[in-house]
Amino acid sequence: MNENNPNHRHKLIEYANGPSLEEINGTVKVPKGKGFWRTLFAYSGPGALVAVGYMDPGNWSTSITGGQNFQYLLMSVILMSSLIAMLLQYMAAKLGIVTRMDLAQAIRARTSKTLGIILWIMTELAIMATDIAEVIGAAIALYLLFHIPLVIAVFITVFDVLLLLLLTRIGFRKIEAIVVCLILVILFIFVYQVALSDPNWGAVIQGFVPNAKTFATSPQIGGETPLSGALGIIGATVMPHNLYLHSAISQTRKIDHNDPDDVAAAVRFTAWDSNIQLTAAFFVNALLLIMGVAVFKTGAVKDPSFFGLFHALSDTSKLSNPLLISVAKSGVLSILFAVALLASGQNSTITGTLTGQVIMEGFIHMRMPLWARRLVTRLISVVPVLITVGMTTGETEIQQHVALNNLMNNSQVFLAFALPFSMLPLLMMTGSRVEMGKRFKNSVILQILGWISVIGLTFLNMYGLPDSITDFFGDNPAAAQVQTAHLIAYILIAIVLALLVWTIIDLYRGNQRYAAALAEKAAEAKAKEDASAKGVSTNGSAN
Repeated sequence: MNENNPNHRHKLIEYANGPSLEEINGTVKVPKGKGFWRTLFAYSGPGALVAVGYMDPGNWSTSITGGQNFQYLLMSVILMSSLIAMLLQYMAAKLGIVTRMDLAQAIRARTSKTLGIILWIMTELAIMATDIAEVIGAAIALYLLFHIPLVIAVFITVFDVLLLLLLTRIGFRKIEAIVVCLILVILFIFVYQVALSDPNWGAVIQGFVPNAKTFATSPQIGGETPLSGALGIIGATVMPHNLYLHSAISQTRKIDHNDPDDVAAAVRFTAWDSNIQLTAAFFVNALLLIMGVAVFKTGAVKDPSFFGLFHALSDTSKLSNPLLISVAKSGVLSILFAVALLASGQNSTITGTLTGQVIMEGFIHMRMPLWARRLVTRLISVVPVLITVGMTTGETEIQQHVALNNLMNNSQVFLAFALPFSMLPLLMMTGSRVEMGKRFKNSVILQILGWISVIGLTFLNMYGLPDSITDFFGDNPAAAQVQTAHLIAYILIAIVLALLVWTIIDLYRGNQRYAAALAEKAAEAKAKEDASAKGVSTNGSAN
C-alpha cells in the first residue's frame, strides 16, 4: 500500500502492518551534539500525552474522597503509584525505541493469533471503560459551566471528533504543546485552590510514609475503607492503555537506529521527559487529595460526585478557612474546578484515540481513520451513560449524581483485568537480552523492582475485585447478592490467572523462536563470511 500515491483511495478499514503510528513515526527531528536542555526540549512532549492518563477524570473522585475520609493516610499510595508508573512507562518507551515496535506489535509478534485477538478485545474494552469516565467528566463540565442539559451534553462530547480532526492537521508537535498547556491549566487551578486552603504541610509530608493503616480494612467511612480507597487510587492511576501509547509515541523522534549511542541518547532523554511529566501528574493527584482534606471541612462533602464537589466549592458552610470562604463567594473556585475538569476530559480524548489506533494496528493489523475510530468508541461509551441518565430521571438530583459517579467508578473495574496483560509482557520483553540486546535489557535492579510492581499491582487488583463486583449491586446489597458477586469475582480471577499463564508460555516460546532465528541468521552470515574468506585465500594461493 502506498500512502503517498495520489491515486490511492483510502478505505474506512485498511490492512496495516507497518511502523507504529506510521503517519507520525520518526517525523520529529532532534538536534545532534547540542546542549542538554535544547536536546531535552526536542524530546519533550510524549511524556505529557502519557501523563494525561494519570490525571484524567477517573482519578479525581478517588483522590478527593480518600482525603475526605482518611485525611493524608493515602498520600503514600499516590506516591507509590506514581513511582511504579515512572518505572513501567520508562520500560514501555525503551521497548518502542530499541525494538521499533510498540507493545501491541511486540506481543502479537511473540504470541499466537488466537491469544492476540483475545488480548486485543480486552484492551479495547479497557479503553472504552476509560472513555466512560471521560464522557461523564466532559458532560458534567459542560453542564456546570454552560447549564447544558446532561443528555445533550453527553451527545456534544461525541463531536470532540471534530477537534481531533483539526489537531491531526496541525502536526504532532503542536498536539504535544496543546496537551502540555492543558496540563498546566489543571496544575495551576489546583495549586491555587490548595494554596488558599493553607494545609498542614507537616501532616502532608508525614502522609508520604506508608504504614499498616494504609491498607487496613477498617475503619469504614462513607462505605469506604483505607484498603478500598487505596485500591481505587491505584486502579485510577496505573492504566494499561498508557503503556501501549508510550511505546508508540516514543518512536516519533527521528534517530539513527544503526548507531547504538544515538538510540541510548533517545532512551535517556525520553526517560527524562516521561519522569518530569509524571511528576506533574503526581502533584495533581496529591493536590486533589489535599483538597479533600484541607479545602473542605472533614465529612462535609456528602455528594462525592463532580456535581457535589462543584457545589461544595461555592458553599461557604463546607469550606475550611476564612480566605477560602471569601473567594468562594465569587464563584471562582467552582468555575475553575469545572474548567479543569473539561481540560482533563479533552486531554484524555486525544490520547485515548491514539492508543486505540495503536492496539488495533498492532494486534489485528487493521487501521481506521482517527475520526472514525473516535466516533465508534465514543458512541459505544455514550450508551451506558445515557442509560444511567435515563434510568435515574425520576429520582432525586443527588441520586442521579451518585448513579453517574458509581458508573464512572465501576467502569474502572475492567482495568483490573487488562493491566496484568500489558505489564507482564512489557517486563518479560524489556528484561530479555534477545529482544533488547545486552546494552538495553533491564538491569537486575530494574527487573526486581518491575516484578515486585507487577505482582503487587496484580494481587491488589484481584484482591479488591470481590468488593468491586459487589458495588454493582448498590449500597446495601443482600447477603445472596454478596455471595453471587464474590462467586463471579473468583471465576473472573481464575480466568485472568489462566490467561496470564497462557500469555507467559506463549511469550516464552515466541522468545525462544526469535532467539533460534537470530542464531540461524548469525550462523548463515558466519558461513558466508568463512566461504568468502576461503575463496580469497584460494585465489591468493593460486596467484
